[in-house]
Amino acid sequence: MPDKCYCGSGNDFALCCELYILGKKKPSTAEQLMRSRYSAYCVHDADYLIATTHLSTRKHHHKEDILSFAVENHWVKLEIIQSSAHTVEFKAYYLDSSLNAHTHHEKSTFKKEGDQWFYVDGKWF
Repeated sequence: MPDKCYCGSGNDFALCCELYILGKKKPSTAEQLMRSRYSAYCVHDADYLIATTHLSTRKHHHKEDILSFAVENHWVKLEIIQSSAHTVEFKAYYLDSSLNAHTHHEKSTFKKEGDQWFYVDGKWF
């Protein structure tokens, strides 16, 4: 595990997204959830990604596919373009197994239920 968090916050992973991924703390904003989900891809935690996907869209996401995508790629950097109360536009940079560079550009929608944020869906650019 790296010292610095994968999400680019500059904080130590153990004091940042790892707390959310391990369930020790809940993200208090949509952006915190987005950052923690990116970090979950980096550490190949498909369970966290499924658990933080809203029930209304969870059926469209399969743990095996998420895990395969997470493992087959090397996650390089997360860039937050803009963030609002319920949306986060970001770019996730990664290398595929052939070391080809890719950028996943998405505007994600999030929903808060009680004290828990969930990823609902996203529009890809």
